[in-house]
Amino acid sequence: MIEGMPQQTSLKDAIKRARDHAPFLSLGLEVQPELSSLLAAEDLEAAFAFARAAGNGAETVRQKLRREKRAMAVALALGDLAGQLNLSEVTNYLSDFADRALEEALADIYATRYPDADPQGLAVIALGKHGSQELNYSSDIDPIFLYDPDKIPTRGREEPSDAARRIGQQLVDALNARDADGYVFRVDMRLRPSPEVSPVALPVEAAIGYYESSALAWEQAAFVRSRFAAGDAELGRYFLESINPFIWRRSLDYGAIANIGAVSVRIRDHYAGGQKFGPGYDLKRGRGGIREAEFYAQMNQLIYGGREPELRVPATRDALRALADAGRIDAGKAKILAESYELYRVIEHRLQMVNDQQTHSLPDDAAALDRVARLHGLNGGSDLLGILAGPVEAVGTIYDELIASDERTTLPHADSALQSALESRGVAQTEIFIDKIKRWRSGKVTALRSTAAVASFEAVLPDMIMAIAGSPDPQQALLRFDRLIDKLPTAINFFRLLEARPGLRDMLGRILSHAPVLADELSRRTELFAGLIDTSALDLPPPVSDLEEQFSWRENGDDYEMLLDRVRERVGEKRFALGTQLIESRHDPLEIAGGYAGVAEAAIRVLADAAIKEFEKVHGRIAGSEIVILALGRLGGEALTHASDLDLIFLFTGAQGVESDGQRPLGCTRYFNRLAQRIVAALSVPTAAGPLYDVDTRLRPSGAQGPMAVTVESFYKYQDESAWTWEHMALTRARPVFGSEEICEQLQSQIIRILQKKREPEELRKAVRKMRLDIVKHKPPKGPLDTKLMEGGLVDWEFIIHFLQLKTGEALYPQLGKAARGLVAAGHLNKDMVAAYELMTRLLVALRLMSPNCDYPPESSRDLIARSAGQDSWDALLEGYDKARQCVIDEWNRHLRPDPNEILGDII
Repeated sequence: MIEGMPQQTSLKDAIKRARDHAPFLSLGLEVQPELSSLLAAEDLEAAFAFARAAGNGAETVRQKLRREKRAMAVALALGDLAGQLNLSEVTNYLSDFADRALEEALADIYATRYPDADPQGLAVIALGKHGSQELNYSSDIDPIFLYDPDKIPTRGREEPSDAARRIGQQLVDALNARDADGYVFRVDMRLRPSPEVSPVALPVEAAIGYYESSALAWEQAAFVRSRFAAGDAELGRYFLESINPFIWRRSLDYGAIANIGAVSVRIRDHYAGGQKFGPGYDLKRGRGGIREAEFYAQMNQLIYGGREPELRVPATRDALRALADAGRIDAGKAKILAESYELYRVIEHRLQMVNDQQTHSLPDDAAALDRVARLHGLNGGSDLLGILAGPVEAVGTIYDELIASDERTTLPHADSALQSALESRGVAQTEIFIDKIKRWRSGKVTALRSTAAVASFEAVLPDMIMAIAGSPDPQQALLRFDRLIDKLPTAINFFRLLEARPGLRDMLGRILSHAPVLADELSRRTELFAGLIDTSALDLPPPVSDLEEQFSWRENGDDYEMLLDRVRERVGEKRFALGTQLIESRHDPLEIAGGYAGVAEAAIRVLADAAIKEFEKVHGRIAGSEIVILALGRLGGEALTHASDLDLIFLFTGAQGVESDGQRPLGCTRYFNRLAQRIVAALSVPTAAGPLYDVDTRLRPSGAQGPMAVTVESFYKYQDESAWTWEHMALTRARPVFGSEEICEQLQSQIIRILQKKREPEELRKAVRKMRLDIVKHKPPKGPLDTKLMEGGLVDWEFIIHFLQLKTGEALYPQLGKAARGLVAAGHLNKDMVAAYELMTRLLVALRLMSPNCDYPPESSRDLIARSAGQDSWDALLEGYDKARQCVIDEWNRHLRPDPNEILGDII
């Protein structure tokens, strides 16, 4: 028996405590005399039968549910107080009633609004304690409403989205609204995606797409306790099966686990007033409380549940038991957590029974605390604190161990010889170096706690310090090296590599001095640096077809999840090497930009192909159809920077109105939209190997409001009849990167046809200028070296090129440099615009690595940036930059100024 849990007593004793200490229960007994008599007669079974029938004869379903809830609340509370119902029986009863209330209320709404329609097309997914069937005595429910636009009934000219919204709002009101009979359940809709802007009911495909590509770590944890609760069961199962890989990942992003753990730290900070144990203690959010026991179980479930399905248990105590049985957590700790959790939940029910309030905090007032204690059968508030104190401290200690780091005994401090060596190199403020070395040797750095790690670190430390001291910016390099060490989970191999390869130590010093972006990547994945051992790592990447072959190679036993990891690892190595090539001045930044684009294109081909094969296992194929991926922006123009995202449009071919031939067939449109979302997820969702690319699909027809994938024919129609000028400007850099050769050639040919349409020059000029003005208003330059958005920068340059391409129908190449040279050759463009483009693009590629905030870089990096841009010195670069911008301004005024009295500066 858990200490502090209620002893079994008579219902009469429970009634007395309820009348004396719980005004809500006292009133419930008073207004329901028949129920009160049954309880006083010690007939709990008859009391529940009365509660189930309490709604009989009600005029409406709403009234029926409220009356049943009122009777059930009293019967359940008295059975609980008498110790005749255990916690599981109480929470299961509440959760089952919530399911039934949702089902009955939804059926009533359908019968009223759509009397001739089947009740289908809308599903209710339960989350939180409702999802795990652990509802509190006075809990709210946290549902998500999903609808299928093809199945939900409508009336008149009602759109499916409007029907779903109205049904959802009515369902919330049916349970949540208070009237003379009370309420059924408080309904909290804030767990749905972007609740501040999203409708109350979400289209199922959009919801799946969100959870596969955009969801946050806490949302993954929330779905550990998810299940279908009411409505269209087939739709609910489809949704949960579709997002199962999002919840239970075979390859886990441990950064996501850290984020989930950080939530509890933020909760402790936010609810600081309820953290200290005693009167006012927050039993739910306080240190050692309900939330920390739940998080302990959920974090371990997320770590191991992807590969061990038996751990996918929604209820907290069941999850702790399953984790202990599997040997994933200590059995003794699991027992403490489970028993403490059970006690907490029972006391939480007592707090809520007093006035039917959704409270979790022990009262500050001594008299109120005594009332809660006596309701539980104790003598007073001090006894209640006494039974809680031990469990709270035990749970808090167990959870602290999960999220905190141990401290070790400090090792000997740095010796004076190293300081003398630094001084002999002319290093200023050597005490900064010595302080860092002392910290590293203190035993407080995670990566430097084991004997082997310390040994490998000490072996390389003197030479590494000298390499940093000899770098272009020693103090900056030291600070970044310090941050790198701080973030490493282990560093033995990293330090051994530096010891074995002296040349890499010097290279590391330059990376740390010049490239904060690469330094951050290195702190997350030290193995990136090991890739530089191969002398070919500093060569430009091979052709896309060769990269595709490298990225798609699998080891025996690799599944789809493992391929996602391996592609991320290989792409990360290539991108890191390209950045290092820039720092080492091995290649022209224009060639490096082309290398970044080739790597991205190969990744798209490999992951799209893998996602298609995985998708076909479930949904089959649609004969005669295929998906096509169109790249735009910098990827379309084959000139990415290290920070570029991927602008993609998804199209598909084939006849509509047909279904796929798999186990779970889908209609053509849904098939390719779901497939497009799966490909986006493959390219963007972080895994254990880290992130890959940010994917932007907003350039598709109708933007973010349109479907993710459209037919090739509807794409042509949209571009011919509905597209804005700015969309055709974007289309000038469109290039197919995935699809059959025949379809890609047809698509490119049609794009050229669209772009060569006759246009009225003055209308075109006005449209281009208006779009530039909109950018000025909404996206100002980030800093003095924002080479894209500054007056006369690359955006202005690109607008001039696109204007001339659309005006003349000539030089329609996705590659901007090639397009500019074509326009010069045709006599439409000043030849100096080519040099302006090349200088500013080289500068952009360099700054994305060395000064990503677009501000002036540190003095130590300026000469390197100047050389990257093809200039002899920083002063020469600034002079050339100003000259290039002036060339763009002059060309803008020549082509896009509407009258002689206006110049570019009036717009920018």
